[in-house]
Amino acid sequence: MEYINETPVATLILIFTVVTSIYAFNDNGLFGKFMLHPYSVSRRNKVYTLITSGLIHADWMHLIFNMVTFYSFGFPLERAIGSWQFGLIYFVGLILSDIPTVIKHKNDMWYNSLGASGAVSAVLFSSILLAPFVSLFIFPIPIPIWAIVFGPLYLLYCVYASKNSRDNINHDAHFFGALTGLIVTVMVVPGVIPHFLSQLMAKIG
Repeated sequence: MEYINETPVATLILIFTVVTSIYAFNDNGLFGKFMLHPYSVSRRNKVYTLITSGLIHADWMHLIFNMVTFYSFGFPLERAIGSWQFGLIYFVGLILSDIPTVIKHKNDMWYNSLGASGAVSAVLFSSILLAPFVSLFIFPIPIPIWAIVFGPLYLLYCVYASKNSRDNINHDAHFFGALTGLIVTVMVVPGVIPHFLSQLMAKIG
């Protein structure tokens, strides 16, 4: 009940994403229906997949990686900025992070992608603006690292994965999700840039 009362949006997103992803692991029909298909979206069909693609994941590792990151940053972020602001960042990040993929692959009938990576990136980088020096333990790194360090490492991993993976995971969405998270946070959280700079200067000084 504590999670529902304090962070209702993050709680529902986490539960719904995990349940839907696990269900899709055993249901190829749902898998195919929910995946982002840029060819169809660009022709004004299956536009709903801009959202539903974020509710399913390629495999257990993909799901766990995204949901651990989401849990680590999403719940504290909702507590800090409020539920509707958090929901806006997540869902705008989910949709806008997929738009470049739709443009890039609009003529590729066989391209599909899936995963909440764009929305998770939006949440991650929004959190970094608010608390850049929160210490995190990220497996398999044996020492705690700051959020402001984890963020760029996360993007570097995504760039590598985008160039080298052969799965349906939309690794390209990470960069645009991160950018969306930063922009929307600046729009809905007053004074967030001076707050970020003051923390940065305090740490440097």
